Amino acid sequence: METSISLDQTLFQLGASSISLGATLFAAAVIAALIILFASIAVWRSARMRLVAEIQAEDRARDAEVRMGEILKSQAEMQGRMQTMAELFGSRQAELNQSIRERLDGMTSRIGQTMTEQTQSTHENLAKLQERLAVIDTAQNNIQALAGQVVQLQAILANKQTRGAFGQARMEAIIADGLPQGAYEFQATLSNGSRPDCVVRMPNGAPNLVIDAKFPLEAWNAIRDSEGPEAKKIALAQFRRDVEVHIRDVAEKYLINGETQDTAFLFVPSESIFAEIHENFEGLVQKAHRARIVIVSPSLLMLSIQVIQAVLKDVRMREQAHLIQGEVIRLMEDVGRLDDRVRRLQTHFGQANKDIDDILVSSSKVTKRGQKIEALEFAEPGGEVVKDLDASRSAASATGQLRLRVVDGED
Repeated sequence: METSISLDQTLFQLGASSISLGATLFAAAVIAALIILFASIAVWRSARMRLVAEIQAEDRARDAEVRMGEILKSQAEMQGRMQTMAELFGSRQAELNQSIRERLDGMTSRIGQTMTEQTQSTHENLAKLQERLAVIDTAQNNIQALAGQVVQLQAILANKQTRGAFGQARMEAIIADGLPQGAYEFQATLSNGSRPDCVVRMPNGAPNLVIDAKFPLEAWNAIRDSEGPEAKKIALAQFRRDVEVHIRDVAEKYLINGETQDTAFLFVPSESIFAEIHENFEGLVQKAHRARIVIVSPSLLMLSIQVIQAVLKDVRMREQAHLIQGEVIRLMEDVGRLDDRVRRLQTHFGQANKDIDDILVSSSKVTKRGQKIEALEFAEPGGEVVKDLDASRSAASATGQLRLRVVDGED
């Protein structure tokens, strides 16, 4: 008994649909065809990727060869440059060695010359040092003599009369150096019979300025020589009293209404004493100001004298103002005459420039005429006849007529 299989035979039931054998075989064939197609596509893609990879590898190989060639070329150039640099460094090294040798030779020569000069200078300095030592010995002897003079000066200052003469002499020296003759008077007598140490005559009929140089220094020396606080206190009190008494005497004797200035100078012949008074005796300074007495040191007196000198100079300038004005007028007249003469000189220069221009015009005409004469062709002896002249004329007549034409042709 034979069994036959039909393609329409149902193999299994899927829900309401029945799946036949033919549909199953067809689906299997389609799946197999798709598998084969996907495999072919995968093989083609792998082959293409291998081809692309080979092409990229070939490109990289070519790039590597090109880069290697460039590297080799750069290496060759670098070797050439290094060789050139080595040669250059060698030449520079030789030049440097030569320069160093020359400089060492020069330095050796200069060092030798400098040592010679230094040795000579040392000998000269030693000689000068010996001379200075001799001068120092002389100065030391002078200092010893000066010390003796200082002792004598101390003895002078210990005496009241000689000390007053010392202050008077210093004050007179300052005033005599700063003021002209006739602007001051020493030991002048005032209307009340008092005789101040100096009277400075003020300008414009102003009252005179009185200067006193009898500053009391006994109490000051007592302060300096005092030993112990009690003795120093007594000396300070005595100094204040002496200065107050002297200020009062100066104010009563030398301040005369209409004859002297309202202020008088009390001269202190020492800068250190002046500074000490203003630093430690402010009360005395205030009392002197109230009494219209100004305590001055040598520097302040010198400054005051310079101010007075400037005032006197200004007064003399004002007195001579008319003379100065006359001199200025004459100076302006001289300047006017100078201006006129300069203007005439300018006119002469203008005329001279015009004459020079005329001379240049005449010289230009003479030059042009000379060029025209030079351009004419005269007949050579025994040769051809001059161009532009008749051949039948002789050379002498041609030359004469040519000169006439040159003379009469242009201005």
